[in-house]
Amino acid sequence: MTPEELKRILGLHKKWLDNEEGGECANLSHANLRCANLSHADLRSANLRSADLRCANLRCANLSHADLRSANLRSADLRSANLRSADLRSANLRSANLRSADLRSANLRSANLDFAAWPLWCGSLNVTVDDRLLAQLIYHSLAVNAPATKTLRAVPELRELANSFHRVVSGECSAIKG
Repeated sequence: MTPEELKRILGLHKKWLDNEEGGECANLSHANLRCANLSHADLRSANLRSADLRCANLRCANLSHADLRSANLRSADLRSANLRSADLRSANLRSANLRSADLRSANLRSANLDFAAWPLWCGSLNVTVDDRLLAQLIYHSLAVNAPATKTLRAVPELRELANSFHRVVSGECSAIKG
Protein backbone atom coordinates (compact mmCIF):
# COMPACT_ATOMS: atom_id res chain seq x y z
CA MET A 1 0.00 0.00 0.00
CA THR A 2 1.42 3.36 -0.99
CA PRO A 3 1.47 6.31 1.43
CA GLU A 4 -1.04 8.07 -0.85
CA GLU A 5 -3.48 5.12 -0.69
CA LEU A 6 -3.15 4.97 3.09
CA LYS A 7 -3.71 8.73 3.39
CA ARG A 8 -6.83 8.46 1.21
CA ILE A 9 -8.19 5.53 3.29
CA LEU A 10 -7.48 7.35 6.56
CA GLY A 11 -9.13 10.51 5.20
CA LEU A 12 -12.26 8.57 4.24
CA HIS A 13 -12.20 6.85 7.62
CA LYS A 14 -12.06 10.21 9.44
CA LYS A 15 -15.07 11.38 7.43
CA TRP A 16 -16.86 8.15 8.36
CA LEU A 17 -16.07 8.64 12.06
CA ASP A 18 -17.34 12.24 11.82
CA ASN A 19 -20.49 11.05 9.99
CA GLU A 20 -19.58 13.15 6.96
CA GLU A 21 -20.83 12.39 3.47
CA GLY A 22 -18.53 10.20 1.39
CA GLY A 23 -16.83 8.67 4.42
CA GLU A 24 -16.23 4.95 4.78
CA CYS A 25 -14.85 2.69 7.46
CA ALA A 26 -11.18 1.90 6.86
CA ASN A 27 -10.61 -1.62 5.65
CA LEU A 28 -6.92 -2.32 6.10
CA SER A 29 -7.28 -6.07 6.40
CA HIS A 30 -4.25 -7.81 4.94
CA ALA A 31 -2.68 -4.40 4.18
CA ASN A 32 1.10 -4.20 4.37
CA LEU A 33 1.66 -1.14 6.54
CA ARG A 34 5.22 -2.01 7.44
CA CYS A 35 7.04 1.11 8.66
CA ALA A 36 3.91 3.22 8.14
CA ASN A 37 3.71 6.22 10.44
CA LEU A 38 0.25 6.06 11.97
CA SER A 39 1.02 8.35 14.90
CA HIS A 40 -2.13 10.02 16.15
CA ALA A 41 -4.21 8.03 13.65
CA ASP A 42 -7.76 7.40 14.80
CA LEU A 43 -8.50 3.86 13.65
CA ARG A 44 -11.49 3.16 15.88
CA SER A 45 -13.60 0.37 14.43
CA ALA A 46 -11.20 -0.04 11.50
CA ASN A 47 -10.63 -3.52 10.16
CA LEU A 48 -6.93 -4.28 10.63
CA ARG A 49 -7.35 -8.05 10.62
CA SER A 50 -4.20 -9.78 9.40
CA ALA A 51 -2.60 -6.44 8.56
CA ASP A 52 1.20 -6.36 8.59
CA LEU A 53 2.10 -3.39 10.77
CA ARG A 54 5.71 -4.30 11.50
CA CYS A 55 7.79 -1.31 12.60
CA ALA A 56 4.72 0.94 12.45
CA ASN A 57 4.81 4.02 14.65
CA LEU A 58 1.42 3.97 16.35
CA ARG A 59 2.43 6.25 19.21
CA CYS A 60 -0.62 7.97 20.71
CA ALA A 61 -2.90 6.31 18.15
CA ASN A 62 -6.50 5.71 19.11
CA LEU A 63 -7.14 2.04 18.37
CA SER A 64 -9.90 1.56 20.93
CA HIS A 65 -12.34 -1.19 19.94
CA ALA A 66 -10.22 -1.87 16.84
CA ASP A 67 -10.16 -5.32 15.29
CA LEU A 68 -6.48 -6.23 15.29
CA ARG A 69 -6.94 -10.00 15.25
CA SER A 70 -3.86 -11.68 13.77
CA ALA A 71 -2.30 -8.28 13.01
CA ASN A 72 1.46 -8.26 12.77
CA LEU A 73 2.55 -5.52 15.16
CA ARG A 74 6.06 -6.84 15.58
CA SER A 75 8.35 -4.06 16.83
CA ALA A 76 5.51 -1.55 16.53
CA ASP A 77 5.76 1.61 18.57
CA LEU A 78 2.50 1.58 20.51
CA ARG A 79 3.62 3.91 23.30
CA SER A 80 0.60 5.67 24.78
CA ALA A 81 -1.67 4.09 22.15
CA ASN A 82 -5.30 3.70 23.11
CA LEU A 83 -5.95 -0.02 22.69
CA ARG A 84 -8.84 -0.09 25.14
CA SER A 85 -11.22 -2.94 24.27
CA ALA A 86 -9.17 -3.72 21.15
CA ASP A 87 -9.32 -7.26 19.81
CA LEU A 88 -5.68 -8.35 19.62
CA ARG A 89 -6.30 -12.09 19.58
CA SER A 90 -3.42 -13.89 17.87
CA ALA A 91 -1.70 -10.56 17.15
CA ASN A 92 2.08 -10.60 16.86
CA LEU A 93 3.26 -7.99 19.36
CA ARG A 94 6.77 -9.41 19.65
CA SER A 95 9.17 -6.62 20.63
CA ALA A 96 6.34 -4.09 20.52
CA ASN A 97 6.68 -1.07 22.77
CA LEU A 98 3.47 -0.92 24.79
CA ARG A 99 4.83 1.55 27.35
CA SER A 100 1.94 3.68 28.66
CA ALA A 101 -0.46 1.95 26.24
CA ASP A 102 -4.02 1.66 27.45
CA LEU A 103 -4.90 -2.03 27.17
CA ARG A 104 -7.88 -1.97 29.53
CA SER A 105 -10.41 -4.61 28.48
CA ALA A 106 -8.31 -5.57 25.44
CA ASN A 107 -8.39 -9.19 24.32
CA LEU A 108 -4.85 -10.59 24.06
CA ARG A 109 -5.67 -14.30 23.87
CA SER A 110 -3.03 -16.13 21.82
CA ALA A 111 -1.10 -12.89 21.25
CA ASN A 112 2.69 -13.09 21.08
CA LEU A 113 4.15 -10.61 23.59
CA ASP A 114 7.68 -12.00 23.71
CA PHE A 115 10.20 -9.20 24.30
CA ALA A 116 7.39 -6.63 24.40
CA ALA A 117 7.27 -3.82 26.93
CA TRP A 118 4.21 -4.66 29.08
CA PRO A 119 2.68 -1.56 30.68
CA LEU A 120 2.77 -1.79 34.47
CA TRP A 121 0.07 0.73 35.27
CA CYS A 122 -3.72 0.66 35.53
CA GLY A 123 -3.90 0.64 31.72
CA SER A 124 -3.07 -3.06 31.70
CA LEU A 125 -5.81 -4.09 34.11
CA ASN A 126 -8.79 -6.21 33.05
CA VAL A 127 -6.92 -7.48 30.00
CA THR A 128 -8.15 -10.83 28.71
CA VAL A 129 -5.30 -13.30 28.32
CA ASP A 130 -4.93 -17.05 27.84
CA ASP A 131 -3.02 -19.45 30.09
CA ARG A 132 0.11 -19.11 27.91
CA LEU A 133 0.39 -15.37 28.48
CA LEU A 134 -0.66 -15.69 32.13
CA ALA A 135 2.17 -18.19 32.67
CA GLN A 136 4.61 -15.71 31.11
CA LEU A 137 3.42 -12.87 33.35
CA ILE A 138 3.48 -15.05 36.49
CA TYR A 139 6.94 -16.36 35.62
CA HIS A 140 8.33 -12.85 35.35
CA SER A 141 6.60 -11.83 38.59
CA LEU A 142 8.04 -14.80 40.50
CA ALA A 143 11.50 -14.23 39.00
CA VAL A 144 11.72 -10.78 40.62
CA ASN A 145 14.06 -10.62 43.58
CA ALA A 146 11.82 -9.24 46.33
CA PRO A 147 10.94 -10.42 49.84
CA ALA A 148 7.38 -11.41 48.87
CA THR A 149 8.46 -13.60 45.94
CA LYS A 150 9.91 -16.20 48.32
CA THR A 151 6.43 -16.64 49.82
CA LEU A 152 4.77 -16.66 46.41
CA ARG A 153 7.26 -19.19 45.00
CA ALA A 154 6.25 -21.53 47.84
CA VAL A 155 2.73 -21.80 46.39
CA PRO A 156 2.91 -24.96 44.23
CA GLU A 157 0.09 -23.88 41.86
CA LEU A 158 1.79 -20.55 41.10
CA ARG A 159 5.14 -22.24 40.57
CA GLU A 160 3.57 -24.86 38.31
CA LEU A 161 1.84 -22.20 36.21
CA ALA A 162 5.03 -20.09 36.02
CA ASN A 163 7.03 -23.11 34.91
CA SER A 164 4.60 -23.78 32.07
CA PHE A 165 5.97 -20.55 30.47
CA HIS A 166 6.96 -21.56 26.95
CA ARG A 167 10.55 -20.35 27.38
CA VAL A 168 10.94 -22.61 30.44
CA VAL A 169 9.47 -25.56 28.54
CA SER A 170 11.91 -24.94 25.65
CA GLY A 171 14.85 -24.72 28.07
CA GLU A 172 15.61 -21.05 27.38
CA CYS A 173 14.76 -20.00 30.97
CA SER A 174 15.30 -21.86 34.25
CA ALA A 175 12.37 -23.21 36.18
CA ILE A 176 11.21 -21.34 39.26
CA LYS A 177 12.21 -23.20 42.40
CA GLY A 178 10.27 -23.14 45.70
